[in-house]
Amino acid sequence: MPVAYLPSPARGLWHLGPVPVRAYALGIVLGVVVALWITDRRYRAMGGPPRMILDVATVAVPVGLIGARLYTVLSNFQLYFGPGGDWVSVFRIWDGGLGMTGLAGAAAVGAWLYCRRHGYALAPMALAAVPALAVAQAIGTWGNWFNQRMYGAPSTLPFAVAIDPVRRASGYESFSTFQPVFLYESLWDLALAGALILAIRRWALTGDRAFALYAALYATGRFVSEVLRVDDAPRLLGIRVTEVGMLAVALAAAAYFWVSRSRRAAPAAGPGGGLGGGTFSAAGSPAAGADPAGGP
Repeated sequence: MPVAYLPSPARGLWHLGPVPVRAYALGIVLGVVVALWITDRRYRAMGGPPRMILDVATVAVPVGLIGARLYTVLSNFQLYFGPGGDWVSVFRIWDGGLGMTGLAGAAAVGAWLYCRRHGYALAPMALAAVPALAVAQAIGTWGNWFNQRMYGAPSTLPFAVAIDPVRRASGYESFSTFQPVFLYESLWDLALAGALILAIRRWALTGDRAFALYAALYATGRFVSEVLRVDDAPRLLGIRVTEVGMLAVALAAAAYFWVSRSRRAAPAAGPGGGLGGGTFSAAGSPAAGADPAGGP
């Protein structure tokens, strides 16, 4: 073991009386709360009415949590439905297993359904939300530090993470410290959040193009993370299932971003002016995808 390294937490589970509290779940909850705060702040800076983001969240967050669980189950299908698997554990969400990728994608679908039903414009919400999604994923991925699941090849770098013997992948039992892939992904997501804010301002992105850019860059970073990982995972033709999925998302999102390159957001015309504002209907919902003011 190197002189300097990043130790893994001694525990990731606590009990408040009979209620188990898991660090991984807390990371996801914290990420969601921060994302809602950032989205609401950016949306109101555009002139959006207060509480609308929280109203949308009543549908988007539960749908997102369902999507997070489905993503984990589908990307680890053999653990639940393969030989020796226990399909009942699909419903044991208290044991962990909520994928931030699935949460973001399903939450976007939930937000779209809510906006469609109530006649709200989705584009301005997307502009406000995409940097917040990246921040949420940067926070949530730290849950992998506690459950020791997201690490790469053995390493002696000062920031290598220590992995307990029972958590080490097959063939790596004799090594003690590994590449902290969760840390790399978290830094990538934070950089992505900043890049999205700048891109929205610089290129006057519409909501759909901003989300496509987010999806393309996030999936690219996640693909690299999956390539770096050495822990056991289901494979398809020798390639991780998650690698295939992230590559498909990155290519599809990048293609959409390219073919829609002639689209630009409408000039801001609401409260705040400049980068802020946006036109709002009588019902209080934005009528055009204007750029949110300010940073997160």
